[in-house]
Amino acid sequence: MNFLAHLYLSGDNPEVMTGNFIADHVIGKHYDNFSPEIIKGIELHREIDRFTDSHPIVEEGKKRLRPIYHKYAPVIIDIFYDHFLAANWNDYSPDPLKEYSAHCYKVVMEHHAILPEGIKKMMPYMIDYDWLYNYSNLKGMERVLTGMSRRARFKSNMELSINDLESDYDLYEDEFKRFFPEIIEHLKGLKNNQKS
Repeated sequence: MNFLAHLYLSGDNPEVMTGNFIADHVIGKHYDNFSPEIIKGIELHREIDRFTDSHPIVEEGKKRLRPIYHKYAPVIIDIFYDHFLAANWNDYSPDPLKEYSAHCYKVVMEHHAILPEGIKKMMPYMIDYDWLYNYSNLKGMERVLTGMSRRARFKSNMELSINDLESDYDLYEDEFKRFFPEIIEHLKGLKNNQKS
């Protein structure tokens, strides 16, 4: 799951959304200085990653990509899944994706003071190029994958994975559509257990 899915799965609490959004930039358990709701978002992000990374449906896609992209296969799948969430947005939300994207940027920027430096540097690009909305089209996906490839520490060839998405589009979309309801149910179950 990449940015869009993490934000969507956070619900509508702005602090939980922000915590989930920044979680990859928060090391270990070093988050005592954050509010309880931001911490909840960080922990939610980690649970989403744990569930996704160990799921057999997700593994099907990673297995196809691994011979070419090696350790970057999980990163690519996360981005592919954001594409399918964006492309099928009306199945998951009554709000237009364009409005939801703008709302997410506003929420994150309202918490600017607590954003890690890496996120602060990234936000202007994310907003200017409207990453969350542009996950919905293949041109936007190509731009995202090329940007990720440029930022990778080692040669990743991630920019080429747009070809894999196009050639096996129905297969990846089917996997996403089977997987996504499962993670929604899993998180709902966790929330219900926390209440009881």
